[in-house]
Amino acid sequence: MAVKPILTAENPLLRQKSKKVTRFGDGLAGLVQDMFDTMRAAHGLGLAAPQIGTLLRVFVVEMPAEYDEEGREIEPSKSYVLVNPEIVKAFGEEEMEEGCLSVPGYRGLVKRATSVTIKGQDASGHSVRYRAEGLLAQAFQHELDHLDGILYLDRLESPNKLWRIPEGEEED
Repeated sequence: MAVKPILTAENPLLRQKSKKVTRFGDGLAGLVQDMFDTMRAAHGLGLAAPQIGTLLRVFVVEMPAEYDEEGREIEPSKSYVLVNPEIVKAFGEEEMEEGCLSVPGYRGLVKRATSVTIKGQDASGHSVRYRAEGLLAQAFQHELDHLDGILYLDRLESPNKLWRIPEGEEED
């Protein structure tokens, strides 16, 4: 479909709560495709609808494939679409490094649950539920924050937990 501009932290839209999705159909499917296209073009791991200016409770996450030492794929990439998501269980806590497509050039340390169970709907309106750990759990929490107008910057315990990425280094 289309690669959309990604809003940055100073845009007030990113501080608003998103609305629940009540209509499922071609419009939502197009939004989801635009989100995947935009996220992939920016080399991101996840993207929430508010980051492209749409205040709806939708986010996408794509976990990269995993490879062994010989370069053989041992775990394929996996894509997730969550509409109207909510975390129903969260366990553990760990300080994790995060970045955000809406905060380019920076990374920070944020405390997140190490394991979550999240439920919601897919792009067709069917119920989905995922149990996630590690990076996937972190991504789900990060993207869900966007739907509530929260940036990872808001979760930093102190300013020294944020740093600039040296120019030329690739953002993950």
